[in-house]
Amino acid sequence: MKKSINAHDSVLSLIGDTPLVKLSNITASMKGNYFAKIEAFNPGHSSKDRIALYIIEQAEKKGILKPGDTIIETTSGNTGFSIAMVSILKGYECILAVSSKSSSDKIDMLKTMGAKVYVCPAHVKADDPRSYYEVAKRLHSEIKDSVYINQYFNELNIEAHYNTTGPEIWNQTNGQITHLVACSGTGGTISGTARFLKEQNPNIKVIGIDAYGSVIQKYHQTREFDSDEIYPYRIEGLGKNLIPTATDFDAIDAFIKVTDEDSAHTARELAKTEGLFVGYTSGAAMQGLKQLEEDGVFDTTSNIVVIFPDHGSRYMSKIYSNDWMEKQGFFDSSRHEVESIQYIK
Repeated sequence: MKKSINAHDSVLSLIGDTPLVKLSNITASMKGNYFAKIEAFNPGHSSKDRIALYIIEQAEKKGILKPGDTIIETTSGNTGFSIAMVSILKGYECILAVSSKSSSDKIDMLKTMGAKVYVCPAHVKADDPRSYYEVAKRLHSEIKDSVYINQYFNELNIEAHYNTTGPEIWNQTNGQITHLVACSGTGGTISGTARFLKEQNPNIKVIGIDAYGSVIQKYHQTREFDSDEIYPYRIEGLGKNLIPTATDFDAIDAFIKVTDEDSAHTARELAKTEGLFVGYTSGAAMQGLKQLEEDGVFDTTSNIVVIFPDHGSRYMSKIYSNDWMEKQGFFDSSRHEVESIQYIK
């Protein structure tokens, strides 16, 4: 009798169950035990695979999505890639409204995955008709048999991580986690994970990473939207110029802000110290950890889990390009990158 071939039916069955990796080198001088949840091990190389599959399958179960329908979404790139990947395998058309802040690598990947892409100006108000939020809404109203995922205001975004990321981290740490640190864009990842973990142990502290130029931290502190907080910044998928309902602010204990420059350098440092080639937002998460440790938030008994949401390949034209770093003014006398390529003639 022949043995069956051990193969997955599609890449969709590879979503989730991402590894937890101990950080040892970059944290050598820091108090506490640090572990990274590496979401780049998802087949679409980011945590957004989880919400794309979950939200689409929930829409199918409810009869909202039917074969041949069109899926529309706003994205900084990662969610779009995940939705395009799921759409290919499930037979849907995919249209994406993308922020112009997204790297050219991300936009090229979306086109390669068969999505129709609308690139929208990044530094306009959320209610501006040119914003990627409003463009997606308009397309949804114009295209028959379309479904708008609307990740910023979709409770299923939180549910996806409550059902997967939270239980995975709890089981991987055998319930010993004391702190969760994660970036907050739509807020689905940190909120869903936090809800689950706090149900298991309400003493777990959850800290979100926000960007300078975003309204999220101040809203958490005051519950008031302050437009004066908004100004252009470079990190993708982190922070917001609106308040997403997919963020459960009550499940998060505090936020800390990080700069574009520090986050870029810390992402590059992770590659050189831990061998982890991660994205810009992952660099921001690690930078937040450093600042929290400096502020005395952790002690020697702390078990901190940080979520690294995506892969460095999405940022080759940005933080991993010396030319781009130079143009942003991110290199100075103390941080100049020594050229390591030698050409033999």
